[in-house]
Amino acid sequence: MKAAVLREIGKLTIEDIKEPKPLDDEVLIRVNSIGVCHTDLHVLKGHIPFPLPAVLGHEVSGIVEKVGKNVNNVQVGDKVIGPFILPCGKCRLCITGQEDLCESFYNYNRLKGLYYDGKTRLYDKKGSDIYMYSMAAHAEYSVIPSTSVFKIPDSLDISMASILGCAIMTAYGACRNTALRPAEKVAVFGVGGVGINVVQIASRVYNSDVIAIDLNEEKLKQAKSIGAISTINPKNEDVVKSLLELTDGKGVDAAIEVIGIKSTIEAAIRSVRSAGRVTLVGLSSKGSEASFEINSLVRRGVKITGSYGGKPRIDMPEIISLADKGIINIKDSISARYRLEDINEAFEKLEKGEILGRAIINI
Repeated sequence: MKAAVLREIGKLTIEDIKEPKPLDDEVLIRVNSIGVCHTDLHVLKGHIPFPLPAVLGHEVSGIVEKVGKNVNNVQVGDKVIGPFILPCGKCRLCITGQEDLCESFYNYNRLKGLYYDGKTRLYDKKGSDIYMYSMAAHAEYSVIPSTSVFKIPDSLDISMASILGCAIMTAYGACRNTALRPAEKVAVFGVGGVGINVVQIASRVYNSDVIAIDLNEEKLKQAKSIGAISTINPKNEDVVKSLLELTDGKGVDAAIEVIGIKSTIEAAIRSVRSAGRVTLVGLSSKGSEASFEINSLVRRGVKITGSYGGKPRIDMPEIISLADKGIINIKDSISARYRLEDINEAFEKLEKGEILGRAIINI
């Protein structure tokens, strides 16, 4: 099968590798589409260490081709999506309802590029290992644990549904972890592929008043069209000052940072009111740090929470239902499509900030 393989930092090459086979409790899908995400870009550029050679791609839609033993949630021919978190279902966090923080997923997949038996499912033509970032979906076929495969209705366009698995699930998890409430004022720092979906979920699902913040005017226009009541461009105004002005000097009820930059994280913390909540979503280079003024945080009772994603088996059925009803709009989140052969161009444009919302790769 064809796959985009990362053998050296900064460049993906299209190669012919062995087609993977599902083991027990696993599903083989024929890939239809994959989202182009900044997290893959961090790995591609070497900002996040990962073993090489590797196949990236962590939000996917496709058709079930084969199922292993014990799989009963999907069958051959089903249209499915695969979210980026692959819960083992057995670790301490999974069994206590925190599968978004699955210890096995982090220790095996994110650190070693393997599945939970300590092996990859991908090999080159010579039989050498190729490591997997999530389900390694930048390929014609992908093997996914059944805990992270979800059937979608025929009414959802499979060629766009892949973004439900990261851009939307991450945004949904961020809004849930922030404990948003109707009529609250929420600042969203960064309205790219995930941030634009934080905007629409916060406004359409949680009925919050969203203020979108970004350097790109086109992204701000898109945020306004998808639910933001106000926008701020840091090129033109001081973000914290403007947020205070928009909230009668009190600050926003919640701030969600979706970039992973020191300056925006610190601005988010300064922008919330007493008893405000700050949720950090954006990943950064390994070792990056941000700071806050201790007394201000303590005296005002500000809460800071990290949010890695949604809980696949808990959140995905609801996310799929919301998308099927049109409450979550996937079409308006997608602005560009690429072929697998053009994957390097897609990531170059993503790095330059030239993609509004989410781009996808169609196989």
